[in-house]
Amino acid sequence: MTVFRAACVQLRSSDDVAENIRAASALIREAKGQGAQFVATPENTTLMAADGGAKIERSYPEDADPALPAFRQLAEELGIWLLIGSLAIKVSEAKTANRSFLIDPKGRIAARYDKIHLFDTDPGAGESYRESNTVAGGARAVTADLPWGRVGLTICYDLRFPQLYRRLAKAGAFLLTVPSAFTETTGKAHWHVLLRARAIENGSFVLAPAQGGTHANGRSTYGHSLIVAPWGEVLAEAGTEPGVIVADIDPQASAAARSRVPSLAHDRDFDLGGGE
Repeated sequence: MTVFRAACVQLRSSDDVAENIRAASALIREAKGQGAQFVATPENTTLMAADGGAKIERSYPEDADPALPAFRQLAEELGIWLLIGSLAIKVSEAKTANRSFLIDPKGRIAARYDKIHLFDTDPGAGESYRESNTVAGGARAVTADLPWGRVGLTICYDLRFPQLYRRLAKAGAFLLTVPSAFTETTGKAHWHVLLRARAIENGSFVLAPAQGGTHANGRSTYGHSLIVAPWGEVLAEAGTEPGVIVADIDPQASAAARSRVPSLAHDRDFDLGGGE
């Protein structure tokens, strides 16, 4: 349970997969240069397409995706744990999976997670999203063991479903990852409070690398990648520009927070009544 350094890479991805791989790789190297042993990138790391159809056209099955071997090689070269927040992985002619990949320092895929909760919303400011039209939702929560303890994997809109994080924490996750591409509208209103809430209520660190700024497709994302401690303190925060933030993570701080407020042990089943 030793202290380690974690990093969030913040991106402004476009619809140019090769350029996105190059930009992400450069910032991953920068994170390693700052001493990071665990590096996480945002949702849609290599593709922010104009619409669902364009995304499918530029997506590949997992065994043909050009980003995955590049990132696996990079993780091995740098000797780091690398979470690629998500890639659009083609699973049929009409749909992709929004899939996270956890890569170990030998370049092996240690875990995969397909986003469970899909962003079908009308958040305001004239925006409307129907992720389920072109994305197949996952059905399985995922944890993986790092040298420092257990991590629980989630993606973006999952953040609004606290029961997922409770389950991951009860499965032993002291670190929760939330790679995201939050809209500017929802980010301004909810990003900080939701991430801090997930950290506090579960006594877990939260690592949330984000997309930020106005993308080539015209979409604006909120940025403000965050690293949050189990007591709710913000350890590091980005602005809206691409870049890297780092923080030292002490797994014992999660154990201490859970000891001070042992709410994970206090959950109770209950019935829902109606009136008297």
